[in-house]
Amino acid sequence: MTKFDIHIARRLIGGYIALLGGLIVFFIVLHYVEYIDDFLDRGAQTRDVFLIYYPNYIPEIIRLVSPLAFFISAVYLTGRLAEKLELSTLQTSGVSLYRLLVPYVIVGLLVTGIMFWFNGWVVPETNRVRIQFEQDYTKDASGRIDYSNIHRQISPGSILSVGFFDGERKTATTVSLHAFDDERRLRKRIDAVRMLWIDSTKQWQLIDPVIRSFSVDGIESRKVLSLLDTTLSVLPRDLARTEDDMEAMTIDDGREYIDELKRSGANKIGIPLVLYYSKFSYPFANLILILLGVPLSSVRRRGGQAFLMGTALFVAFAYLSVIKIIEPFGFTGALSPVMASWLPHALFVVIAAVILWRVRK
Repeated sequence: MTKFDIHIARRLIGGYIALLGGLIVFFIVLHYVEYIDDFLDRGAQTRDVFLIYYPNYIPEIIRLVSPLAFFISAVYLTGRLAEKLELSTLQTSGVSLYRLLVPYVIVGLLVTGIMFWFNGWVVPETNRVRIQFEQDYTKDASGRIDYSNIHRQISPGSILSVGFFDGERKTATTVSLHAFDDERRLRKRIDAVRMLWIDSTKQWQLIDPVIRSFSVDGIESRKVLSLLDTTLSVLPRDLARTEDDMEAMTIDDGREYIDELKRSGANKIGIPLVLYYSKFSYPFANLILILLGVPLSSVRRRGGQAFLMGTALFVAFAYLSVIKIIEPFGFTGALSPVMASWLPHALFVVIAAVILWRVRK
């Protein structure tokens, strides 16, 4: 890399970090103002809010706003270079826009790689603390969806499936518990008509359970009972399907969870599938927005930096909006989960390619 490339890379990274810090502060202040009443009403200590909750929320904020911060940094830097005629001078001397893109792309690939690791393994760990805090101290914990077609990983190799859960009566219907061995073969399955929560014993009681056991040779043995008390690691409040399920899993945990859901015959798993594939696709937004932002801001436009920043914000929020609009199609099965996760990014890659092709090289 030349000195000019290093200069561009430093300014790009510096702007990205500064914008990231500003967006984190803005988000925390806005969030605290909105939820301060919930925190106070539910007895959350101010010390815990700022020393436990928000430190564990910051990684999730970084995950969400990283593409926006990177995009704005690239647009601002390129716009300043165009405004000072530095880009025109370089292009006049024979340096093409493709060559000018090199430091941007290198930094973009670096940030994309870091965010892939960060989103896949760091954010889920902190999300577990954040989500639990929200469930304890906010009126409406984020990500609540419904009480039907619920699937929970009880322990490694053990999946609980529930057809419907009545939160008021603490009763589940159409219950199946699947246990897999280390080689991911089904070893035991318990099916029950209903499952009741017994407050006095803090246990679940299965009504009319049928216990099927499978040997290594595939031989099945069956036992029918009238009642079965069992201790599970899930509580009644956990038996509501949420969007946060996959957000609290690393990529490795998520892959194992999805595999076990498929083997257990669970249906309507579009939500965890889309969120799992998004762990792979979303980090690429950092690189794609760079490819979109540089040619968009490389030409001097009437209105200067203010107009450029307004356009950048519009494009970035349009990108994020398209992601949120398409995701539900994957949740319901109208699109395959893989397509729902990657289609928005593919669409903006095409848009970036068209803009790059049409702009002055």
